[in-house]
Amino acid sequence: MTDQPMQDRERPDADAPPAPRAQVLPLPVPPRTEPDTPADRRRPRPGERRLQILQALAAMLEQPGAERVTTAALAARLQVSEAALYRHFASKAQMFEGLIEFIEHSVFSLVNQVAERESAGAVQAQRIVTLVLQFGEKNPGMARVMVGDALVFEHERLTARMNQFFDRLESQLRGSLRAAAGDQGSTTPTVEAQALAAGLTALVMGRLQRYTRSGFRRSPTEQLDLLLPRLMP
Repeated sequence: MTDQPMQDRERPDADAPPAPRAQVLPLPVPPRTEPDTPADRRRPRPGERRLQILQALAAMLEQPGAERVTTAALAARLQVSEAALYRHFASKAQMFEGLIEFIEHSVFSLVNQVAERESAGAVQAQRIVTLVLQFGEKNPGMARVMVGDALVFEHERLTARMNQFFDRLESQLRGSLRAAAGDQGSTTPTVEAQALAAGLTALVMGRLQRYTRSGFRRSPTEQLDLLLPRLMP
């Protein structure tokens, strides 16, 4: 699937810098169906097996209606023992933390690019909302982590960390929208920015949740180009 550029209703000129694009965790390598040869049984490079484990976990979470992922099922998918998993991660919670770290790094790297490239606060906010939803759409398994569906019955610190992710997102939106309200001469830019940032964050969470609950059929970005300009100051 090719990435779609973000909508920019306020900067139609062709010379505008390209918008940042959502990142995708590299697809997992399917398990082998034939016996390994001695050459195939080489020791993975440092970090390679960890990445394979995270790829497999993300792929399992992408299955619509998937139940709780167990380490036994994860090991079976990778055709290794559960003990092999624990040589790279101390617990399943650490595996989920690896996915959360990927989400945090990917999304906020793009957010920083938006802040650097676009000076208009309202356009910043539109692009930030769009890129977060694009990220979830391109990484369905990650979307389940983001909205907490994949974290049910897992360690409570994982849910707390995802809550911090959305708090950070709301803070970023608040800064963009405060600048936009100030540019428009608002007498209460902070109050307006707080209200709108909270609403946009709830929109992101709701769209991602609808996406996961629909079995990934309802796109979180549908008609976003019509909705967001009507919400901006």
